[in-house]
Amino acid sequence: MEKVKTLYDPIDRGLFEQLKNIKLLLCDVDGVFSDGRIYLGNKGEELKAFHTRDGYGIKALGKIGISVAVITGRQSAIVQHRMEALNVPHIIQGCEEKESAAHTLVSQLNLSQNEVAAIGDDMPDLGMFANAAVRIAVADAHPLVKHNANWVTSIRGGFGAVREVCDTLLQANDKLHAIHGASV
Repeated sequence: MEKVKTLYDPIDRGLFEQLKNIKLLLCDVDGVFSDGRIYLGNKGEELKAFHTRDGYGIKALGKIGISVAVITGRQSAIVQHRMEALNVPHIIQGCEEKESAAHTLVSQLNLSQNEVAAIGDDMPDLGMFANAAVRIAVADAHPLVKHNANWVTSIRGGFGAVREVCDTLLQANDKLHAIHGASV
């Protein structure tokens, strides 16, 4: 199959063409925006590391009209603050039934499956895949997630995998060089 050159690895032309239709990007958090590790302090405080390049990419998608949602099984003030800082309009936390949550959101936004992409790293994220035409696994995802994906990023979760997806969406929409602003 013919490939399209991106800033990262080449992807199939058919997949690249599908990216032009995407209006919603569904994202897991742990293992996608972060490296999946959770740091716990002696007093119960929780820390996560987020990559600023991912933040820039998410803000760039908003500027071209692609909405972003996070659906995560954990509940975390850190995630709430980070996603609010990125102007992510749909933040669903403490959700163990990702397929149902994604289906409800896609329906509320009046979107078709062909207008949805989802990125994940582990088996609970397969529920989001069920609602998406473009199913993306980060480079270090669980093998079953990779098997069910139609795109595997070249970058690991927490190290810019989200930015890879954002840049490729921008490229597919011919907006890669049109976005400017600060990294967050």
